Amino acid sequence: MIPKNKEKKIKKTKSAVKNNKSLIAFNIIEFFLIFIICILFYLTKSVTTTQVLFIPKGTTSGIISYLDKSGFELNFIDNIILRPMGYIQSGWINLESNNLTKMDFLYKLTTSKAALKDITLIPGETYYFFIKDIAQKFNLNEKELFRIYNKYSYKKDGTILADTYHLPYGMKEDHLILYLLSQTDKKYEEFSKKIFGYYDKEKWYSYITLASVIQKEAANKNEMPIVSSVIHNRVTKGMKLQMDGTLNYGEYSHTTVTSKMIKENTTRYNTYLYEGLPEHPVSSVTLNAIKAAIFPVKSNYLYFVRDNKTGLHKFSTTYKEHVNNINANKYVKKSYTKIIENPTNIDKKAKQIMETDVSIQKQNAIKDLWKKVN
Repeated sequence: MIPKNKEKKIKKTKSAVKNNKSLIAFNIIEFFLIFIICILFYLTKSVTTTQVLFIPKGTTSGIISYLDKSGFELNFIDNIILRPMGYIQSGWINLESNNLTKMDFLYKLTTSKAALKDITLIPGETYYFFIKDIAQKFNLNEKELFRIYNKYSYKKDGTILADTYHLPYGMKEDHLILYLLSQTDKKYEEFSKKIFGYYDKEKWYSYITLASVIQKEAANKNEMPIVSSVIHNRVTKGMKLQMDGTLNYGEYSHTTVTSKMIKENTTRYNTYLYEGLPEHPVSSVTLNAIKAAIFPVKSNYLYFVRDNKTGLHKFSTTYKEHVNNINANKYVKKSYTKIIENPTNIDKKAKQIMETDVSIQKQNAIKDLWKKVN
């Protein structure tokens, strides 16, 4: 038998131990709640940032150190919070906002998509001005861009398809140029195989050169097969093309062609001086211009001049008719309505060619199109 006084002492000891455990548990819970509150408070702090942010490659710790030195006040707590959230995206990322909470900022670091910027190569524009535009918009070295382009470009121009490109920030000069060249070559190969069944790069670029002249000269899409027919007809007859557009190459893309320029320019781009097409494309082209180069409408046209009233071209088969069309422009105010009042059968056939989407046609349909123009 345990004495009553000793039994009471044991009960008091057990009660004290139980109370101590409850106190410890309470303190732990209190500490944990205070910790959670502090973390929540920490994560609701405001972070001011640029919408587009550069993140270097590296470990999470290394990136946090980099961002901390950049003024974002990150530390080991952020490292702990980030680890279960995933990997931080490297490169230029789009945070989509300038003011975020710390939690949103950390979340964006692991989920944001690459920051993209659009740049458009206008149909008929030359590589020279496009590269200058790239250098300015992406803050890249212009000389290096030209060096890379001249090193890897298959021809002096026409090697980048006229289109809008979505490019990520932070691309180096060589990566950017090689990307544009490779994307265009893929499209050229795909289009060529659809039409011819194969891709002969040298042959294809002869069409690109023709397409670039069409791109410079045609007033709209539906004129392209007609301008193409004029070029084909003049080349077949051994006539010089005598087209101003061929002299708007490279850095002369925006230059007005004058009689002085025609006399003094001795390059192969001068189709007043040399027969046939230039050695290189004179500008960027669209798939429509390429299609017109390959599928010219059937005509006997040898000349064309812009009509001051419509802004479109008047086509003719004789020089006398051509001169009459030139004289008809005298004292006519330029209105450029872009409307053909009395479309001819050739106009209608040209429109039909341009409405044919070669990229989705079956081979038999393309063969039928060939028969109509050859």
